[in-house]
Amino acid sequence: MSDLLAASGRPTSRRGRTAALRAGAAVAFVGVWWAIAAAEIWPPVFVPSPSSVWHQFLDTTGLSGTARPGWAGYTLGEHLWASLRRMALGCAYGISGGLALGLLIGLLPAADAVLGPAVTFLRTLPPLAYLSLLVIWFGIDESPKVWLLLLAALPPVAVATAEAVRGVPADYLHAARSLGTGRAMLPWRVLLPAAAPEILTGVRLAVGVAYTTVVAAETINGVPGIGGMIRDAQRYNQTDVVVLGIILIGLSGLAFDGLLQLAQRRLTPWRGRV
Repeated sequence: MSDLLAASGRPTSRRGRTAALRAGAAVAFVGVWWAIAAAEIWPPVFVPSPSSVWHQFLDTTGLSGTARPGWAGYTLGEHLWASLRRMALGCAYGISGGLALGLLIGLLPAADAVLGPAVTFLRTLPPLAYLSLLVIWFGIDESPKVWLLLLAALPPVAVATAEAVRGVPADYLHAARSLGTGRAMLPWRVLLPAAAPEILTGVRLAVGVAYTTVVAAETINGVPGIGGMIRDAQRYNQTDVVVLGIILIGLSGLAFDGLLQLAQRRLTPWRGRV
């Protein structure tokens, strides 16, 4: 009985140690940052202090009680909401398109021959390579930003889906056919559920790539938006605002990745188990 209680307590204690290590690492990072800023090795325009970034957070959110809170006419929450909305739209379209392309590439050799090189070509391009072209095609409003995020999120999902579908054992398909599953339903009832762990990993990668692209997407008429705020603050050498935007993007990215990991564990509980 004592062994069972000890085994049941291990995951909780492990999570507690992990959380303590992460909190300690964050505190250590802030401490080193504060020490470097206090030593004034570099001017504040290069390395702002943590207190300066904190005051900018209070000012841009309106928590400091200033008469005109925010940056460039928008509060920090409005900047973050604009970026997350663009991210949600771009990732939703990109993930949906990646799933469809991945299924085609993984199931049909002809589609692999035609679409496979195009997906690889797109995956190797940096976002700034086609941002100017998207602006020429769609203008400077929301469309080029959403398209850029879509094109950034699509290739990882397409590649992960295609590889996962190819790796599904043929026995699964034969068993489903023998039980009466029609050919048209095989992708939905067999292939996608069996390939779900690898597909969800591709979705996590796609969201991460889209996060690294959001600043580039918002360099053109990106206010409101975190990337637009960073770009605008850079013009005026407001490094503390730039650092604040970077931290906010990183923290929201960690939150989204945590939610995706939770969804992956809930949707594919058998992953990693014999």
